[in-house]
Amino acid sequence: MDYNTFRQFADSWGLLYLFIVFIAVIVYVYRPGSKKIADEVAKIPLEEDKDNV
Repeated sequence: MDYNTFRQFADSWGLLYLFIVFIAVIVYVYRPGSKKIADEVAKIPLEEDKDNV
């Protein structure tokens, strides 16, 4: 595969692939039930380190 063929492929199908991945991430983040998980993950830096106590 030479450079021009690869670039032509990336310009068409690569853009479509990245757009589909973007939409999938948006759907995953805004799905029902994700707020609880996001709230739990957001509290991780504030938890006390149990190993060093």
